Amino acid sequence: MDRMVASALFAFALFVGMLILLNVGRRIGAKHLASDPKGARTGTGTIEAAVFALLGLLIAFTFSGAVSRFDNRRHLIVEEANAIGTAYLRLDLLPAAAQPALRQEFRRYVEHRLEVFRRLPDLTMSNAEVAAAAILQKKIWRQAVAASQAEGAAPSTPMLLLPALNQMIDITTTRAMALQLHPPLAIFGMLFLVALASALLAGYSMAGGKDRKWLHVVGFSLVIGITVYVILDIEFPRFGLIRVDAFDQALVDLLNSMK
Repeated sequence: MDRMVASALFAFALFVGMLILLNVGRRIGAKHLASDPKGARTGTGTIEAAVFALLGLLIAFTFSGAVSRFDNRRHLIVEEANAIGTAYLRLDLLPAAAQPALRQEFRRYVEHRLEVFRRLPDLTMSNAEVAAAAILQKKIWRQAVAASQAEGAAPSTPMLLLPALNQMIDITTTRAMALQLHPPLAIFGMLFLVALASALLAGYSMAGGKDRKWLHVVGFSLVIGITVYVILDIEFPRFGLIRVDAFDQALVDLLNSMK
């Protein structure tokens, strides 16, 4: 299932569940008030405060973590562009005859790296681009090693070029792992359950009035549902509405500078 659709369904299910439990809680509270008007709410304030505090803590924790990972993914795009750009510039240390072929391979490599993320959410096509980029990494490495040892190369070439190439290659693994880094599903499951528990307790505390406070009921459920959806959307910045695609411009600019 598409990540965006899954996030929307999760948030919608939470919204509907909270609406239901707010009304269930109100009915339970009304029954308790009818049977024990004075003691029905004795001691409930402490429990409600604890549950709502836990809900706030979970939302703050997941939102803060999602934003932090979102910023890190944007930073890694720029870091990869810088790593490739540095290695590309250091090709000047190689013999002139070896440079054109390597520069062409670099251009192809950047094109494949851009396509890795442009192809998402099509994982099959994205993985094909990953494989193509990996083949080019090995080819560039072999050619660079051979050229750095050839006659006419500067003595410092291996010490300057090869570490830059190594960093260029390593950043691809870092970016791949960063894209898969998310909180455990148990965290989202707990957030879902605590939100429902909060709705039940909120409904209980609203018992006693003649009219249902629909503005508060719908508003509370909607705010929590939208907040959870935004958190999930930030967690998957290549699939939803909140995206890191704009930072791919760093690689696009790099590719244009190579032509």
